[in-house]
Amino acid sequence: MKMTGAQMIAKALEKEGVEYVFGIPGGAVIPLFDALYDAPFKVVLTRHEQAACHAADGYARTSGKVGVCVATSGPGATNIMTGLANAHMDSVPLVVITGQVATGAIGTDAFQEADIYGCSLPLVKHSFLVRSIKELPSALKAAFIIASTRRPGPVLVDVPVDVQRAIGTFEYPEGVTFPGYDPTMPEETEGLKDAVAMLEKSERPVILAGGGCNNSSASKWLIELAKKADCPVATTLMGKGSFPETDPLALGMAGMHGTPQANMALTESDLILAIGTRFSDRTTGDRRAFAPKAKVIHIDIDAAELGKNIKAHLPIRCHAELALKTLFESMGDKKSEARKKWLSQIEDAKRKFPPEPTSNQGVDPREAIRVLRRLMGQEEHLVTEVGQHQMWAALHWKALMPRTFITSGGLGTMGFGIPAAIGVAFAHEGKPVTCLSGDGSFFMNMQELETCARYNLPVHIVVLNNCSLGMVRQWQELFWNERYASTCVPQACSIAEVAKTMGFKSWVVKENNDLESTLKEALEHHGPTLVECMVPTQEKVFPMVPPGGKIGNFLYPENK
Repeated sequence: MKMTGAQMIAKALEKEGVEYVFGIPGGAVIPLFDALYDAPFKVVLTRHEQAACHAADGYARTSGKVGVCVATSGPGATNIMTGLANAHMDSVPLVVITGQVATGAIGTDAFQEADIYGCSLPLVKHSFLVRSIKELPSALKAAFIIASTRRPGPVLVDVPVDVQRAIGTFEYPEGVTFPGYDPTMPEETEGLKDAVAMLEKSERPVILAGGGCNNSSASKWLIELAKKADCPVATTLMGKGSFPETDPLALGMAGMHGTPQANMALTESDLILAIGTRFSDRTTGDRRAFAPKAKVIHIDIDAAELGKNIKAHLPIRCHAELALKTLFESMGDKKSEARKKWLSQIEDAKRKFPPEPTSNQGVDPREAIRVLRRLMGQEEHLVTEVGQHQMWAALHWKALMPRTFITSGGLGTMGFGIPAAIGVAFAHEGKPVTCLSGDGSFFMNMQELETCARYNLPVHIVVLNNCSLGMVRQWQELFWNERYASTCVPQACSIAEVAKTMGFKSWVVKENNDLESTLKEALEHHGPTLVECMVPTQEKVFPMVPPGGKIGNFLYPENK
């Protein structure tokens, strides 16, 4: 079938089952957007290319499918870079298509030319620069295969405008062969027998579940294994939701702002079964002092992560779902007295460090999040921006199901939350999505309120406004002699009023007594809403491990 390169892209997206494409048109992608005009899937216009990438990212995280976004050449493509890096750090499958100047103009500093292929290389799983229409079908097929297989990640396809206009025969391949990359590489399960023996022998085991466990299949077997083995489960920030946090075996999140019981358990454990996590510094604290009494079984789909940050006594390259299912089926049912004693120690830690009580000065941020949890169904999605509110949510919003807590972990991208919530809203069309934000993050991509309003999305934004860049302000208070450099600046406008002018129904809450009724009204509204909660500037996130410290030594309201 003869068609233009642009039509080939649209046809390839259709064949891949793409539901939504997020993006903004520009000179170097006019042919592509013209082809997308007739596509059977929906093209979502955002107001910034970074937001388009974050929206595709949010869609991918919650759906498990490949997210797709499009940007023009030059500044359009460079605006995508933060979104690429964000998805790469959190292993999110994206295909990002950028326009490029004509092939004959590449390297001449043509108008809106940027070497996005070269710029993107450290930030993606793979990049393609398509120099002829003959290369285009296989490059597109390869992009979807690479993005979605083994450890997922973003793939860039840079397509010059003359390739989009060129006419050729479209033959979309069923598969593509890659030198050095096997999408179906067999997993190494031999070590799982040893893992079972170590787990059965252990007296103080802990499962550390990362983002690799955060899908329905892996989560199912994680729950089964934990209950069969009587083993407590801590999660990383990216693993939150993989194990129901109301379960007695749940320890909550571990790390810099982890729960006392999670950090204590990892510090005192004799065996850590780590699955689908890369042991980031925010999880481990001082790596030299991490889990000093424990042997480590590290299971991950990416062999490059095994032993990279924490030495593994038993490294196993395997997908989380297969590993957890195999471990469950191979484990015996015998419960040891030592294991019961271990669980009793953990319960003691929970009692010793209860959640902080509600403050009655302004709006208590922890109470706002607890009220949200009560009002939201267990399948409803909470998307966060980045900052103090994100860590309060990680501590106080109990995630009950996989892929329902959506946040930027590895890159910590302020401005991620609102566009990501747009992606989640499209993935679950008609169902409400709640976005928790701080005032600092809100102003990063606030133009996307117009996108929410234009599509009448049921995106409900709750802004914890402490009139500061709260996380940096907290560090300045605790570690920089209260020198609040550029963090406590009065705002020139009301966030609620800004939202109202952009098509949102909005409220301002100034005290705890008004939280429940206002949030309930906002969440029940069928269109976009925003609730601005006025939080005292001095509020801090605890527990907190000081930078570079041991996770067992944390600041808490009683010992800060």
